[in-house]
Amino acid sequence: MTEPGTVTAQLEELERRGFGAHFGVVGNAVQVLNGGKTFKSDELAIREYYRFEGVSDPGDMSIVYAIESRDGTRGVLVDAFGVYATPAVGLALRDVRILRQGTIAS
Repeated sequence: MTEPGTVTAQLEELERRGFGAHFGVVGNAVQVLNGGKTFKSDELAIREYYRFEGVSDPGDMSIVYAIESRDGTRGVLVDAFGVYATPAVGLALRDVRILRQGTIAS
């Protein structure tokens, strides 16, 4: 696997590898935005994650999660990283198993 260059490039690579759904957080659950399925944390696993650090602007920091559900739904969830992170995303993913270490890109 190559190092991610940009968030867009990483999203394209993950989609090519089958992570085609787009997840969002609704309450304490993760939901497929384009399909409506909702999952609790015990139904999900973070397969990979990639953290992007803004070189000159902390507002450019983000994290891309590659997530797979117990029923085989695979997709991505993108959030800001650091002070701009969405608290609801952190709460929803707090108990999700992480199956692979992440990669940091600058």
